[in-house]
Amino acid sequence: MQKRIWIILMLVMTATVLSAQRFEGGILGGFNGTQVEGDRYKGYNKPGLLVGAFVQTDLAPAVFAGMELKYSQKGARSRSLLKQNRIIGNENDEIPVEPVSQKYIMRLGYAEMPIFVGFRTSEYISVVGGISLGYLMHAAEYDDYGRFPEEDEQAFNHLDIQPFVGFQYDLLDQLKLDLRLAYSVLPIRGKPIDNYYWITSQYNNVISMALYYKFGRGY
Repeated sequence: MQKRIWIILMLVMTATVLSAQRFEGGILGGFNGTQVEGDRYKGYNKPGLLVGAFVQTDLAPAVFAGMELKYSQKGARSRSLLKQNRIIGNENDEIPVEPVSQKYIMRLGYAEMPIFVGFRTSEYISVVGGISLGYLMHAAEYDDYGRFPEEDEQAFNHLDIQPFVGFQYDLLDQLKLDLRLAYSVLPIRGKPIDNYYWITSQYNNVISMALYYKFGRGY
């Protein structure tokens, strides 16, 4: 079902580009730096792939709007060192304390459809903002022992809504660099009552960088 929705959206997007000459389209690719607000792990430590396609059109000489369809990897990652200073028989720290690794990885994959408006502030720079609708395609969590058992997994919400803001810099007539900040307004999953290591409900927090290559004529 997920693949069918993705294929239908791609076909609609392609038909729009082919049938409306004043629309311009292209492909995009880049990376996410992500974290999940609400857990105990800080920092944009989880890298993720970002690929897709876009269309846009001019609304005015300095204003444009468009939409994208893309696959976006998000999640969280931590590898912290914990000191085991309460080993039996080592209450007085007679044995040197060795740090141990604590691994945690959350991997989320979304099909997303951002809708945006952009304002050209100069010949090469534009400010963009909009909202992205995401559908969760797959999710997994890992620790030092591998993937979480099914009975230990807490279900994620399928829908993710993220307002975003950023800017674009024209590198060439058909190539631009896009930088964005995005934050979920709906939790990706709620906090279970009996879970001690979650602070609150969890939200995606994403910094993305991508290159956009436009087909056809320049802007």
